[in-house]
Amino acid sequence: MKEVTLDQKKVYGLSLRTNMVNEMNPSTAKIGDLWQKFDAEVAVDYKGGERVYGLYYDYENGIEGDFSVTAAYDGQAEGLEKLLIEAGKYLLFEAEAKSANDLERTNTVIALWGEVWDYFANEPQHTRAFNRDFDFYKDQTHIEVYVSIL
Repeated sequence: MKEVTLDQKKVYGLSLRTNMVNEMNPSTAKIGDLWQKFDAEVAVDYKGGERVYGLYYDYENGIEGDFSVTAAYDGQAEGLEKLLIEAGKYLLFEAEAKSANDLERTNTVIALWGEVWDYFANEPQHTRAFNRDFDFYKDQTHIEVYVSIL
């Protein structure tokens, strides 16, 4: 984990509203379906340099309440919502999935977010801002999680 400063970035994607209670129950979880819909509807040009992002924002009460999620990319397509990744300070957590398999990438992202929650639960040196946090899929196996900090 390291502190980084990022410039503002535009992304485009599909959004929904959920909470951690719903996401922990397979019968009410929505994020997996959002990613399936994004993958089916959005043609990401990886070879042309486009990259994928998972944004988390509009937190009602930190991780206790509802929040918005957007499956996005840095290309542009009709019918997608435009969002900004805000400029500012972030903590960067990163990991390499063992393979490009969807399940392996999902497990890697879940493990990275586990690191985030553990860090902020144990007297962290940084204060979480609860602005726009995001996953960044640098390539098929390298995943980065950026958490906004004060």
